[in-house]
Amino acid sequence: QLQASGGDLVQTGGSLRLSCLDSGFAMNTRRGIGWFRQAPGQEREGVGCINVHDGTTYYEDLVKGRFTISRDAAKNTVFLEMNGLKPEDTAVYYCAATTVYTTYGCPRDHVYDLWGQGTLVTVSS
Repeated sequence: QLQASGGDLVQTGGSLRLSCLDSGFAMNTRRGIGWFRQAPGQEREGVGCINVHDGTTYYEDLVKGRFTISRDAAKNTVFLEMNGLKPEDTAVYYCAATTVYTTYGCPRDHVYDLWGQGTLVTVSS
């Protein structure tokens, strides 16, 4: 029901916009969408999140100031705009949905109950 797309190969300093399409209208019953990534041989880590209904966003320190999350309710889509990409941003990026509404930062990944397939972002040096 969630499908991440938009991954590509880019050079250092480049930009990409990832999309998370909610084809099953999960956002009607969820309160937040999170973006996560997993690099080869590493554990999954959070990138940022958005409260679906009021649009408040939170970001992890590694991407703060470079990445922006937004939503288009009419298209049931959440976006991850990535600027100033670095080789260490190379990973498979996932979006996920949760019923948790947060006011202090992104929920941990275990509270997300709906996950989409990932999209690969490769940043060349």
